[in-house]
Amino acid sequence: MKTTSTLIGVALLVSAPALAQAGAKDNAAIKSAHTVNEGAASRGANSFTQTEARKHILKSGFTHVSQLKKDKDGIWRGTAQKDGTEMHVALDFKGNVTTEE
Repeated sequence: MKTTSTLIGVALLVSAPALAQAGAKDNAAIKSAHTVNEGAASRGANSFTQTEARKHILKSGFTHVSQLKKDKDGIWRGTAQKDGTEMHVALDFKGNVTTEE
């Protein structure tokens, strides 16, 4: 009985580091970073309010965000400045900020 308990204890100690090495899986549905993409914004039903869209664009490094308007494709569009350059910005339903100079 004592030998069995010892073997179980050793097995648990040996296997613990292997369990600790399992990394966290990336959840692509959650955008943690505010990134700016070049290219077209994705069409779709956009649940962002104008205030939320403005905050998201500001957190992406833009300043002087203009009045935003949601177009027929569900994309918030307006103008903003980044590094002193004014450009057209768009925010799609996925939270992607895209630019056009």
